[in-house]
Amino acid sequence: MGGCVSTSTQSTCSSRSNGEMVSPSCFCGQKRTRRTFSDHIVSLQHLTSIPSRIFMNGKSRSSCIFTQQGRKGINQDAMIVWEDFMSEDAVFCGVFDGHGPHGHLVARKVRDALPIKLSSFLHSCQSKWGGSNSTCFKGNLNKSDAGDSEQYCSAEDKLNSIWREAFLKSYKAMDKELRSHPNLDCFCSGSTAVTLVKQGSNLFMGYIGDSRAIMGSKDSNDSMVAVQLTVDLKPDLPREAERIKRCKGRVFALQDEPEVSRVWLPFDDAPGLAMARAFGDFCLKEYGVISIPEVSHRILTERDQFIVLASDGVWDVLSNEEVVEIVSTAPTRSSAARILVDSAAREWKLKYPTSKMDDCAVVCLFLDGKMDAESDYDEQNFSSATLQSNHSGNAIESDDGQKSEPSLQRNFTVRSSEENDTYGRLPVDVEGNGETVEAEDQNWSGLEGVTRVNSLVQLPRFSEEWPNLEIL
Repeated sequence: MGGCVSTSTQSTCSSRSNGEMVSPSCFCGQKRTRRTFSDHIVSLQHLTSIPSRIFMNGKSRSSCIFTQQGRKGINQDAMIVWEDFMSEDAVFCGVFDGHGPHGHLVARKVRDALPIKLSSFLHSCQSKWGGSNSTCFKGNLNKSDAGDSEQYCSAEDKLNSIWREAFLKSYKAMDKELRSHPNLDCFCSGSTAVTLVKQGSNLFMGYIGDSRAIMGSKDSNDSMVAVQLTVDLKPDLPREAERIKRCKGRVFALQDEPEVSRVWLPFDDAPGLAMARAFGDFCLKEYGVISIPEVSHRILTERDQFIVLASDGVWDVLSNEEVVEIVSTAPTRSSAARILVDSAAREWKLKYPTSKMDDCAVVCLFLDGKMDAESDYDEQNFSSATLQSNHSGNAIESDDGQKSEPSLQRNFTVRSSEENDTYGRLPVDVEGNGETVEAEDQNWSGLEGVTRVNSLVQLPRFSEEWPNLEIL
C-alpha cells in the first residue's frame, strides 16, 4: 500500500465497452495503448517527470502555484496542477493542508494518489453507466446539443452522477489506503483537500476540511466580485456538530480561543481538531470526523475569470474579496499566487503579531487558459516544478526552490508545556518509489499567543483506563 495505488483496488484499469483496457496513467492527451498493471505502477513512480503536472512553486499554461512555510516547522501544505488530466482540455487542481506529526507526509501522499484514484474511478463509473468517453470526460453540455430540455436534463444528471460517484469513491479509497499504510501513522495526523477538475465549461469539485476555493467573476457592471465555491467544513457548522455529537464526539472551544470550535474525544480533552472532515485522523473517525467529500458541479460562463484554491493560512487573514482584488490586480498572472501569499504573510504580522504564522499554499487557475506572454521567472525568483537530486539520483522536493526540505517534523502547539512529548525517527515512503524521509526527534512547543489556526491542540494519550479504544 506504499504506492499511489493499492494492488487491491479493482478499478485501477477499467474496461471499455469494446474490451480494451484503459489505464489512468494514459490521460495526458496521448493515444491510449494497452498496458499491464506493472507498467501502470512504474508510471506512477515517475509522477514528477510528467511535464503537465506541477506541484511546486511555478506556473503552467493556465495557472500559477506558490507555497510558503510558516513559523511552525516544516511546510505541511501541498498543492498540484495537472493539465491534460484524462484529456487535453481537462485540468486537475488541488490544495492539501496537513496536520499532526506526519501531516506533511499525509498531504503529499494525498496529492499524489488522489488524482490517480479519481481518474481510475471515473473510467470505472463511465463503463458502469454505459456511456462514451465524450459523455464522461468531455462534459461540454449545452441545450442545443441535447436536442430538447428533457434530454439535456437527463444528460446533465448522468454526468453529475458519474462525477459525484467518482469523487465519493476516490476519497473513500484514499482514506482506506492511509489507514492501512505500513509506514505512515495517520492515527493523529491528517490532511484537508480541496480539489477540482475543469473541463470545458464544466467545473466539478470535491472537498473536505477548511481549505477553500473561490472564483473571481465579473458582475453586470464589469466589476470583479468574489464567489465562494466551497464551504469551510468546521465543527461549528450545525450539521457537522450534530453528526459528531451523535457519534459521542465532543465539540467546544477553548477559553483562550472562543471563536475556534474543535473536535474532542469523549473521554479526554484531545486532540482538539479544528475541522469536521479530513483524511487520516483515525483517532476521531469513530467519533464523527469523516472523509466523505462535499461534491458540486458548476457551469462556467464568460464572466468567470479565475479560481483560487488556498489553505486556511490565507483565509485566516484575508477575505474572499481581498483575495480576488489581489489576484485581479497582480502585475502578471504568473506572479499572482506568490503576491497573494506575500500579502497573507504581511497580514499575519499585523493581525496576529504574537501568533506563529501558518503555512500558506495557493493555486490560481485562469479560466481563459492564458498566461503572460513574457517570462517573469527571473523577476519572481521561482521556477516550475523545481527539483533537486539526492545522492542516489532520486528527485526530492524542495519547498523553497533552493535547498532540500529539512527532515524535521512540524512544531505543534499543546495546551501545557509540562506535557511535551518527543517522537522518534520514523522512516516513511513518501512518493511510493522507495525514497524515504526520516522524521527527526521533535519536542512540542507550549501554547503561544493566538492559536486559532492550529489544527490540533494536543495528541491524545491513552492508558489502561480506556481499554475499549483500539489503537489502529
